[in-house]
Amino acid sequence: MLISNHSGKRLEAGLDEAGRGCLAGPVVAAAVILPPDYHHALLTDSKQLTAKQRDLLRGEIYKEAVAWAVGEVSPQEIDEINILNASFLAMHRALDQLPQVPEYLLVDGNRFTPYRNVPHACMVKGDSRFFHIAAASVLAKTHRDELMSRLSEEFPEYGWAQNAGYPTAVHRRGIAQHGPCSHHRLTFKLLQAQPEPDAVLVT
Repeated sequence: MLISNHSGKRLEAGLDEAGRGCLAGPVVAAAVILPPDYHHALLTDSKQLTAKQRDLLRGEIYKEAVAWAVGEVSPQEIDEINILNASFLAMHRALDQLPQVPEYLLVDGNRFTPYRNVPHACMVKGDSRFFHIAAASVLAKTHRDELMSRLSEEFPEYGWAQNAGYPTAVHRRGIAQHGPCSHHRLTFKLLQAQPEPDAVLVT
């Protein structure tokens, strides 16, 4: 059963990201402030929802949220500062775009870099425990999936419209055949380890 608030503060923002495990594209984070005692029967962790359900909830969140914002960190920045720091930076960028500074932050996961002087708490599996974190997961996921689908029109060989940049067999096959492009994270393991050419298979 999800709940709407942790701190008791009216302007409590939920934070979550999407795309940490991808080989290509930005990492995207969202910050969402929902009304006190907000409830929605369908809203939960975006990974447990269908694409149709996420799109439905996206519109609902836009309509009902007190405030929401999305932040991105590019593949080049990810390569420079690593994916963990990039995830925190994406959350900070989302917070920077909110029309008001939250009184409290609730972050999905177990680590976070403090934002200004705003108190925060980290919640493991927070996207299945709190409505505003679940809402942030939906916005981050739908925003990123839409972006990767658009990029797929320019780079169809990687199958991003279907895999959103995650390390699927189709995506890795595209990298093997065509090489990486400007949207790939070059510090990530883009290809699975291959046996040495002269390796002998012992049976």
